[in-house]
Amino acid sequence: MNDPIPHLPWPTPDPRARHWASTYADMHTIVEDLVIPGGAPPAAVSVMTTARELIRHSYYRHEFTNVAVAVSIISLEAALVDRYGKKALVRLIDEAAAEGLIDEEQRDLLHTGREIRNRFAHGKTTGAALTPPMAVGMVQTSLRILMVLSDPPAPAVEHTPPGPAAAALGVVDSP
Repeated sequence: MNDPIPHLPWPTPDPRARHWASTYADMHTIVEDLVIPGGAPPAAVSVMTTARELIRHSYYRHEFTNVAVAVSIISLEAALVDRYGKKALVRLIDEAAAEGLIDEEQRDLLHTGREIRNRFAHGKTTGAALTPPMAVGMVQTSLRILMVLSDPPAPAVEHTPPGPAAAALGVVDSP
């Protein structure tokens, strides 16, 4: 059988993949928890699906894990700018932490992802790559935050002081 593109070799497993998967099908187990929930904004679905599939395809090119994290961070940055205004990503991540949208572990993961994105964007990351499980953790964090940012804000609850009947019963207005 003739190779349809003789000058381009067919993909072969990256030798580093053997540390996580013995076959391409095993990569499914690595990414199976990276589920994009229903109701996610279409742009987030597209970006996060791309990130998940890049991690799956890292079986053939290990550095795809870096690209997956960079893609998820770029998507997250756009959502954070929508919420907090145009600022450096480091400040956006810190503001999300200060607001309580993310915990310290997620903040650290996002800062690591930001550094990867920066090195990747500026051509400083070439051979080094994250493990697929590490990339999944970073992409999951981006996805969780995107979902929080895409949820409509809860309606404001108007506080009404107790009426005369409540006051007669000793109900105290609490702040």
